[in-house]
Amino acid sequence: MESVLIIVNIAVFLLLIVGLFFMQRKHLSFSKRVFIALGIGIVYGFIIHQIYGTTSKVTVTSIDWFNVVGTGYVKLLQMVVMPLVFISIVGAFTKLKLTKNIGKISFLVIGILLGTTAVSAAIGIGSALGFGLDGIHLTSGVAETARNAQLKDTIVTVKGMTIPQQIIQLIPSNPFQDLTGARPTSTIAVVIFAAFIGIAYLGVKRKDPESGEFFAKIIDTFYSIIMRVVTLILRLTPYGILAIITKVMATSDYTAIAKLGKFVVASYVALIIMFIVHLLLLTLAKLSPVNYVKKALPTLTFAFTSRTSAGTLPLNIKTQTKDFGVSEGIANFAASFGLSIGQNGCAGIYPAMLAIMVAPSAGINPASPSFIISLILVVTISSFGVAGVGGGATFAALIVLSILNLPIAIVGLLISVEPLIDMGRTALNVSGSMTAGILTSKITGEFEKEVYQQPNVIEA
Repeated sequence: MESVLIIVNIAVFLLLIVGLFFMQRKHLSFSKRVFIALGIGIVYGFIIHQIYGTTSKVTVTSIDWFNVVGTGYVKLLQMVVMPLVFISIVGAFTKLKLTKNIGKISFLVIGILLGTTAVSAAIGIGSALGFGLDGIHLTSGVAETARNAQLKDTIVTVKGMTIPQQIIQLIPSNPFQDLTGARPTSTIAVVIFAAFIGIAYLGVKRKDPESGEFFAKIIDTFYSIIMRVVTLILRLTPYGILAIITKVMATSDYTAIAKLGKFVVASYVALIIMFIVHLLLLTLAKLSPVNYVKKALPTLTFAFTSRTSAGTLPLNIKTQTKDFGVSEGIANFAASFGLSIGQNGCAGIYPAMLAIMVAPSAGINPASPSFIISLILVVTISSFGVAGVGGGATFAALIVLSILNLPIAIVGLLISVEPLIDMGRTALNVSGSMTAGILTSKITGEFEKEVYQQPNVIEA
């Protein structure tokens, strides 16, 4: 009987896939198909959850098959992330227009990312204090105990590390290893390596223009090919979102979420306030926040459902260049740097909230101005090198708590709501990098405002 039910679930899923395919054939817009897939996935996942529960063989096996589409799609995106980061940064140096302002652009992008992270940390602190969050009363079940046991291995890599030692971890000793994503700081290491290649190119171009031009053509060719691969993968986005959100709705532990509801609400209040800050920054730059929301939603929706800033990189660059009018070079810088520097959600709000929650257990007054100032500084500096994949926020929280000599057990106690909160954090991370790209492009005059003002999203 279970086998029949599993087959029925898979058959329904395939019918939904076919429905989305016919919508594509009918030329329904990309953004509409993304939101239809999201809505259908929520409903279908909730139905599976209600009928079979989260742990039944029917649910587990059905989701296992759905993962062929969902996880497969995310893996395809992750497949091109490191090559795209490397080629994007090097390509930014080969674009003549950009090289004139390379220092200013780098300073602005990193400055905006770190500045917004400091603001997000302050908002996270305010939310935790405002809701009266307290980590002392959190209970530890089987899942939480197991999670904390796993974290013991991770904490060994960050506990006791000084800030200078953390900076050293960002420097690539083996760039080919980092291209495989072997370390939590691999993304920023690849960015640094690519920047050195780009600077070397500028030197060669001055001394040997012919060799420089030849190298630039090679990079441009590789970039065109990789972006074509990205375009092919992005066309699968509605199907991937359908599978991913179905899994989330079918397997979420709603009871555990309800128990930690106060923390979930406080987290999303902070995330929403920070997103409003992004919109205010755009408004101050005399750009329509409504246009931003409308055009960014498909990308933010994917970031929300997939929980991977790195996997969203291709969509991020496409949205900045095609929909917002950001120059290619700046979009590449902002999207790539945003993967591992100044993630507003994962490296800003989350570690700050956890630190406030556990401070009383260490005999520290969380409302103390000196503690708040030191926490904001530590969070901002520690935001360098946080991986833009699932688990990045955990890594960031462990670093911040360790530097401040605060208990780390709270990280494992929140495992039941981690996926739900991580969805919002990831969307905010991506919004932060897109905002940095738009503002930098606007300040440097490499911005096509007429493209930003167009109401429609450009098809992938």
